[in-house]
Amino acid sequence: MKKKIEILAPAKDLIHGMAAINSGADAVYIGAPQFGARSNATNSIEDIAELVKYAHLFHAQVFVVINTILYDNELETCRQMIWKLYDIKVDALIVQDMAIMEMDLPPIVLHASTQANNRDADKIKFLKDAGMKRVVLARELNLHQIKTISTASDVELEFFVTGALCVSFSGNCYMSVANGERSANRGSCAQNCRLPYNLIDGHGETLIKNSHLLSIKDFDVSDQIPNLIEAGVCSFKIEGRLKDIVYVKNNVSYLRQKLDAFLEGNDSYTKASSGKCTFTFDSALNKSFNRGYTDYFVNGRDQSIGSWESPKSKGQYIGKLIKTVSNAYQIENGELLNNGDGLCYINDNNEADGIYVNKVENGLAYPNVLKELKEGTFIYRNNDAAFIKIVEREDSAVRKISTTLLLTENENGFELIATDEDGFVSTVHLEHAKEQTKNNESIAENIKTQLAKTGFTPYKADEINVMFSENWFLPISKINEMRRTVFEQLSAIRMAGYKVEEHQLVKTSHPYPETKLDFMYNVSNKLARKFYERHGVTEIEKAFELQWEPGKSRVMTTKYCIKYELKKCPIHQKEIMGEKLKEPLVLKQGELEYKLKFNCKPCEMEIWEKDAEFEIEEDHFH
Repeated sequence: MKKKIEILAPAKDLIHGMAAINSGADAVYIGAPQFGARSNATNSIEDIAELVKYAHLFHAQVFVVINTILYDNELETCRQMIWKLYDIKVDALIVQDMAIMEMDLPPIVLHASTQANNRDADKIKFLKDAGMKRVVLARELNLHQIKTISTASDVELEFFVTGALCVSFSGNCYMSVANGERSANRGSCAQNCRLPYNLIDGHGETLIKNSHLLSIKDFDVSDQIPNLIEAGVCSFKIEGRLKDIVYVKNNVSYLRQKLDAFLEGNDSYTKASSGKCTFTFDSALNKSFNRGYTDYFVNGRDQSIGSWESPKSKGQYIGKLIKTVSNAYQIENGELLNNGDGLCYINDNNEADGIYVNKVENGLAYPNVLKELKEGTFIYRNNDAAFIKIVEREDSAVRKISTTLLLTENENGFELIATDEDGFVSTVHLEHAKEQTKNNESIAENIKTQLAKTGFTPYKADEINVMFSENWFLPISKINEMRRTVFEQLSAIRMAGYKVEEHQLVKTSHPYPETKLDFMYNVSNKLARKFYERHGVTEIEKAFELQWEPGKSRVMTTKYCIKYELKKCPIHQKEIMGEKLKEPLVLKQGELEYKLKFNCKPCEMEIWEKDAEFEIEEDHFH
């Protein structure tokens, strides 16, 4: 059996979900009415049910995200919602809170969300043995670590492939809640990481002013797909449940074509759903929202990953500004621009700034407001008007299931048999008198032309055969009616033939790899506590949201490192780092102040509130 490899797309709502399917997604993930980590991307049970029907026609899957931490008074509401999701046949739930593992659940498949901070092989094996079918891996992992995890347990592994990155280990960012009681783990992240900060050293001197020091580039490991599959990944996830339809269609179609090229003629792997897509646009990741791209740590730490100038979308690099000509700009590769484009550049204050292009004429871009730009300024396009217009059209991405049609005769008339790419068969009988055609000429070609008109159905007829013993006549209206009926039936047969996988949780008591859990395990209710206690945990700290001490807390742990970005890392950049920085380094944003702590052994950075006390680590262990 070939192993199925899946592209998993985000869906803000039903429309985005259907667009993702039409663009080639093998699965989509969508927010439930409550308890999703994007509180403004919720959907009704009815809409999710519609999406499930549409996806299942293509044998694509729908996963529902329930990845916030739960409070005691929410447990029963959550449990009831899960039963409703089971009833509408969703394929799996993506969960963070272990309370769900303790509930009286229907036999529904569970995936461990990336918020569960899945980066240790032993903890991932624990989750598999506790009943998780799939684990969404932490984005910080490298190929070697993924391979180690894959070898340790045969759980399905899902990994992000494109989209925005959380600078913190997922599920372990408390910046937002510590600043104003909006909890990221409860679906309301305030994105403090995208704000501008000043960096101040231990002498009180400002090293960097007004820079987005915690904002990092977006993720793109699409060129690593073969290596990631080799390491054990079976699902490639696109980030972006709040992104627009152009982003979804562009990202999905780009990855569909990339993955198809890898799968073609491959003996070990195959795609995870049915149908083939056609596109009226050329997808490119830099044409939709992005802050520039990084492969993060997939190949180890080897490059700068900060996006300090701006947390906004940079877009596609066009070229340098050659000169300003009266009230227009002459830009390298200016012929690529269109009326209505949005351009972006970095101004003298090292901030992102923008221009709207009213019209492009004779290679010159006429802006709505002429701003003073230096010659040589790098110009990016972050709003490609012509591209957006094409992609937004409903017919810009079309997905069709291949079929073979055979029109033949029987005792009292005719029958049309449709066989699809998955081997499902639909047969329609037509009682009709058999009369020869005028002049006894074959009308087989005319019949084929009519049968080929699959129009707005999800099918295309790749091969059409007409097998008659004589040159029988059939009215066009009857041919069309048979075609319509055979495809309607085929859809019903495909839906009936789709089996939602079921998995009934059995409570286990195998030991959890830790016996003491700090606040970063996000235990916020009695059921999660019960779950861990049954697995041998003896000490459990409450979730941050229930106990934090204002001003003194650790609010983030991250693999990203400001010292490394400044080329001051005592391990990787010893030869070029020059003078050591005087610590503690402090990030300041208005009244907000954070201290940075560098843990060089695990190669991590921690962010603490201003009144926190900790010892500064010396690099004596090297």
